[in-house]
Amino acid sequence: MTHALLETAPFEVSPSSNAVLLRAHPSACHHSSEDRLYHVGLAESADEVREAQRLRFQVFQAEYGARFVSDRLGLDVDEFDRYCQHLIVRSSDTGEVVGTYRILTPENAARIGRYYCEGEFFMTRLTRQTPRIVELGRSCVHPAHRTGSVIMLLWGGIFRFMREHGYSHLIGCASVSMRDGGATAASLWDHFSASKMVDPSLECFPKTPLSLDRISRVDSAEAPALIRAYLRVGAKVCGEPNWDPDFNTADFVMLLGLDSMNPRYLRHFSPGES
Repeated sequence: MTHALLETAPFEVSPSSNAVLLRAHPSACHHSSEDRLYHVGLAESADEVREAQRLRFQVFQAEYGARFVSDRLGLDVDEFDRYCQHLIVRSSDTGEVVGTYRILTPENAARIGRYYCEGEFFMTRLTRQTPRIVELGRSCVHPAHRTGSVIMLLWGGIFRFMREHGYSHLIGCASVSMRDGGATAASLWDHFSASKMVDPSLECFPKTPLSLDRISRVDSAEAPALIRAYLRVGAKVCGEPNWDPDFNTADFVMLLGLDSMNPRYLRHFSPGES
């Protein structure tokens, strides 16, 4: 399927004590094939953060069978949320939040004491060489809005955030469902390692590795949309996956340097740059 590339909404930056907020203007973004309008920006209230947490809960429970401490509330909440900024895409048609990504700056990672990924991976090789990394996490898009537009808006917002604040690298965990016993995750790892997508000098090592030698493979494993999006913009895979039993996923660490970003998307997210 071919997706239309959208022009992201313009942003204003206003400082605060802990972070800089990125805010979308009221102007909308238009999806040419479905006549839908979306807005993108950072959550600016606790209510907006809860909307993002509710979407995360719904998507992760339905698609991965994830278990949550906050099941009774219908929210996906963890200790990192209060240290993160929450990028959201809202549908102008319904007013609901239909896409989200959370952003953890290196300054706030230092405040909490680690990146989220460090709960799953040994990352010394990576963090020593790229100390000022922005971490992305909890990415999800409502099933009814997965035409490519929403994820492109999220990436556009992330790119502008990075440029505004002088960050050059980002990481994120990209998940593969374990409902098939790990066959897809293991098959993707075979592909990534055979294609030399892993730089040994930046490799991360899983704390709960999959037993790859005991898992059957599938002939045509399809990567989830988020991993495909990472690879399209030029991200690299930082080693074999980690098993996350709470979310029932195998997680890959993905690394993207803006200076090695796919020029097509670099031009789209930052007109005038190449």
